[in-house]
Amino acid sequence: MPSSFEHAQIRHANLTGRIPVVFVHGLWLLPTSWERWAQVFAEAGFAPVTPAWPSAPPAGAAPAGTAPARTAGEVAGHFADLIGGLDRRPAVVGHCTGGLLAQILAGRGLACAAVAISPAPVQGALPLPISPPRAPVRGPADQAVAGSAVPLTYDQFRHAFANAVDEAEAERLYERFAVPAPGVPPLQAAAAFDPWSEPEVDPTAKDRGPLLLMSGEMDRIVPWAVAHASYEKQVRNEHHLTEILEMPGRGHSLTVDGGWREVCGTALTFIQRFVDA
Repeated sequence: MPSSFEHAQIRHANLTGRIPVVFVHGLWLLPTSWERWAQVFAEAGFAPVTPAWPSAPPAGAAPAGTAPARTAGEVAGHFADLIGGLDRRPAVVGHCTGGLLAQILAGRGLACAAVAISPAPVQGALPLPISPPRAPVRGPADQAVAGSAVPLTYDQFRHAFANAVDEAEAERLYERFAVPAPGVPPLQAAAAFDPWSEPEVDPTAKDRGPLLLMSGEMDRIVPWAVAHASYEKQVRNEHHLTEILEMPGRGHSLTVDGGWREVCGTALTFIQRFVDA
């Protein structure tokens, strides 16, 4: 169920009459990671909505805090319920696991356009990341921690998220954005080769809408091979355009680091090609 803050955002979006843009953050980040994006999209005539995952830690929570674990299906259902409260079908922009969720929502016909940035692999998409993120949850051996929230240490964040920025910026990003994340979704994403795994995406849906997938050249969590494997599934859609591009010199922190504006502008330009704000 959407929070009171999210209900307020939904009411505001409906009152404006503008096309909403729902921003879906990924694991280990806060919804506040989209604040600057929301401002850019609002100035372009859209109504931004920046929800949190269900029962996520509040803005400003310390990296060592805790949060209930959620499956990808539960989180997708949460965002589907939120979108159901909007008067107009929104565009959806997601990062990492949020990029996977954006594709799930688009496949359910809930998005007029979607942008998936460094998206976690869709069901059946191979190969898995070549260089693992060194996160606490990496595979079946770690099932014991899959039912709880898992924080990243700074070293893990530096390696996985902020490898393409300097040390000072990596420290700032960690202090501002990093929070514990549910342990279950990474395990599900790691099992994306299993056709019965929960993160189900319908790439052939007639009402999916246009889709852009973006990848950072230096991304260690979702390298080009993984993003392109998702593209190869999505491009089968005969009803809507599917595009993919690689951002040179960018890592997994591309939505929040010093180069965020270029990534934001690229996503905005894509959506504006199909949506008249």
